[in-house]
Amino acid sequence: MRIVIKVGTHAIAAKTGRPDYPVLRRLVSQLCDLRRGGCEAVFVSSGAVAAGVEALGLKSRPSDLNDVQMCAAVGQARFICEYEKLFAARGVKIGQVLLTHHDFEDRRRAQNVRRALEHLVGAGILPVVNENDVVADEELRGSSFSDNDWLAFLIARLVKADALVLLTTVDGLLDRDGRRIPEVADFRKVAKVVRPGEKGNLSRGGMSSKLRAAKAAVAVGIDVYIANGRKTVLAPLLAGRSVGTFFPGSAL
Repeated sequence: MRIVIKVGTHAIAAKTGRPDYPVLRRLVSQLCDLRRGGCEAVFVSSGAVAAGVEALGLKSRPSDLNDVQMCAAVGQARFICEYEKLFAARGVKIGQVLLTHHDFEDRRRAQNVRRALEHLVGAGILPVVNENDVVADEELRGSSFSDNDWLAFLIARLVKADALVLLTTVDGLLDRDGRRIPEVADFRKVAKVVRPGEKGNLSRGGMSSKLRAAKAAVAVGIDVYIANGRKTVLAPLLAGRSVGTFFPGSAL
């Protein structure tokens, strides 16, 4: 089974932007367990800008583009170092892959990305993917990947993943009364029952960007899960337990 797992900023960072180490260790442990179980995984992680905000002593994500790029440069180094240490402790090598939307617009570049990811996975290396916020001003302006949810879909489609898992800070898609919706079999009914999404001051995304990515993924036959990244959910989800919201790859 091939799976793309995306984790959002607030699922792995404290309010200050500093990495939440207990959560990171739990997530890394789950990813390593999936790999040992035979899953081929690509890991898409947000958090670089937030980590830079904290490292530079800022109170919140800046509005100036160059300041955001600066935060990304500082924060990406911090996050990838933490991931490298945590995965290395479990005997797993990682490879950093930084992308922009231009890498998917050109067919040749997209195929280069696919071959690179395939080669990393085939060599037993876990790709850790993020958008390249340091140079990609369109993404920072909020006009493209939407906090890596769309990027995760593009990668899932590119590598022909069986499933896409979007990890956030809630237990799944919630209805208007705040109750988790176990499964969405028809996207046409979603807007009538769900609670409007929210996002924090360290990131750009929210439930709306996850639903956009989920809808696109199921349209090409990829199963999608939205679940709480601060809990142990990956193995239960893939075992069929109802611990998030499931969107079967035929939900349109």
